[in-house]
Amino acid sequence: MRISAINNSYSFTQNKQSSNKDNNPISKTGEKAKLVKATFIAGLGLGGSCLAELADGDTIAEIFGNNAERIVNKQKRQVSTNKKLMLTFGVFVGLIAAFIGGVALLYTIFKAPNINYNGNINAFKKRKDMDIYIKGNKIEKELYDQMNEKAKNASQEEKVKLKEQYVQMQTAKNKIPDFVQTIR
Repeated sequence: MRISAINNSYSFTQNKQSSNKDNNPISKTGEKAKLVKATFIAGLGLGGSCLAELADGDTIAEIFGNNAERIVNKQKRQVSTNKKLMLTFGVFVGLIAAFIGGVALLYTIFKAPNINYNGNINAFKKRKDMDIYIKGNKIEKELYDQMNEKAKNASQEEKVKLKEQYVQMQTAKNKIPDFVQTIR
């Protein structure tokens, strides 16, 4: 028994969705990626402030410094003193960056359900706005094309009328959605 009709209808719906996506540039993954990036940056700030709070008693600097020295001594035993000092400083900075990055990662994971929910809502709102904008542009283009065709074979009075209609269309031009940033 062949079920090719079901397979064909399934591929038809997939093709229909993919062609619709091509017209609208807003996607759920793009919106979620923006939120993940913003949340991670906020997490970096949180990690930096946590490190600053822990560094009040200077114990955290000693802990990171001792661990940095231990790592360098274990990995590079026969190195000059100056080079060992530079390596220790590099490992110290790396440990601080790992601590801040770890806090940012934990914060981002903690906020993941919120990111998923808000990403879906933002994408839905922006897709609807963008769909309206795209459809308005298509209609506007079609009207301009019709006016252009009429103007080719129009008399002088019809051309004056078309010019008035053109001015009216320019004043009622399609509004760009709020989330689109324009360069001025």
